[in-house]
Amino acid sequence: MEPIRLHSIGVSVYRVPIETPVQTSFGVLKDRAAVVVRVADDDGVQGWGEIWCNFPTVGAEHRARLLTETVAPLVLARWWSSPPECHEELARAMRVLAIQSGEPGPLAQVVAGVDIALWDLAARRAKLPLWRMLGGDSPKVNVYASGLNPTEPQRLATAKAAEGYTAFKLKVGFGAERDVENLSSLRSALGDSAALMVDANQAWNAEEAIRMSDRLSSFGLRWLEEPIAADAPMEDWQHLAQRSAIALAAGENLRAGDFQRFLSAGVLKVLQPDVAKWGGFSGCLPLADAASNASVWLCPHWLGGGVGLLATLHLKAAAGGEGFAEVDANPNPLRELLAGRLPAVRDGAMTLPDLPGLGAEPDLAALGRYLTLDRTVLRSQISQGQPT
Repeated sequence: MEPIRLHSIGVSVYRVPIETPVQTSFGVLKDRAAVVVRVADDDGVQGWGEIWCNFPTVGAEHRARLLTETVAPLVLARWWSSPPECHEELARAMRVLAIQSGEPGPLAQVVAGVDIALWDLAARRAKLPLWRMLGGDSPKVNVYASGLNPTEPQRLATAKAAEGYTAFKLKVGFGAERDVENLSSLRSALGDSAALMVDANQAWNAEEAIRMSDRLSSFGLRWLEEPIAADAPMEDWQHLAQRSAIALAAGENLRAGDFQRFLSAGVLKVLQPDVAKWGGFSGCLPLADAASNASVWLCPHWLGGGVGLLATLHLKAAAGGEGFAEVDANPNPLRELLAGRLPAVRDGAMTLPDLPGLGAEPDLAALGRYLTLDRTVLRSQISQGQPT
């Protein structure tokens, strides 16, 4: 890999109102936002990244400003031998600021978005699909339709089944009777061959999760996701893992040392890092080996815009192994307008095209109507000490 020195870093925030809110056990999304990173080197080669900003979506613009004010000057100030070198240095440089500001999450998300963009740029310069540059063996990725709301989920699920999906994840945590009724409707609509999973979004305590696991076990679920809080004592996770009739999944709300702690405790069968929430490719790809060594599936999490979705698919293609990548089933214009035309789903899988980098070609003209913030920081501004 050739050393990288950037000419500029830009960030754009897009926000789209939606007709049908996305419901979870802890909150509702009434609009969809995306924070998109774009980097460019002196030769004009660009790379694209995305910064997580789901809940609350009002935080999207804040993350964009964190990038331009705190992270961009550090990235632009020097050459980098590789994206992992940059990621490691940014994580080190942000450590004290994260403590001081009380914002370890947003700062980690900004660093992750930059890492995705740097890897995209590096792969485009090498004229390689990113999954191949990262060591993957196949562009084929098993996927599942995610984000099925608790209101008539069978309608959206059957539509996705007609598109080629064979695996589906339902939001639960809305009361035992409603959860059971929804799963019954899904199983009836999709048949016994469909893979079903559920996501509680940290809705229960350990004893409630055990009771719900017993109630839901007859539906043949692949996993029960975040049944309790991600920061619950490890003793609670171990107690739940010993008693749960369904395999446990988590990861979107873990960072840094949390992953190895959960793997070492043996409480998870499915590990779900979010590439734009923590770590980027530099942080998340090593988790594939750690998960494999622990006999755990790596199933990357994603519920955002199109650049992050492509990054999720490339991460899973690079990692290989059993499991799925997550694809939001809900309508979201920021998915296709940012990613370009997505691969068709055939027999439950997407096959990534043989395009350099992530293969993203954002439709900037069409996205313009949704733009709420757009900033670019030039290397010359940093070297001359001008404000960003």
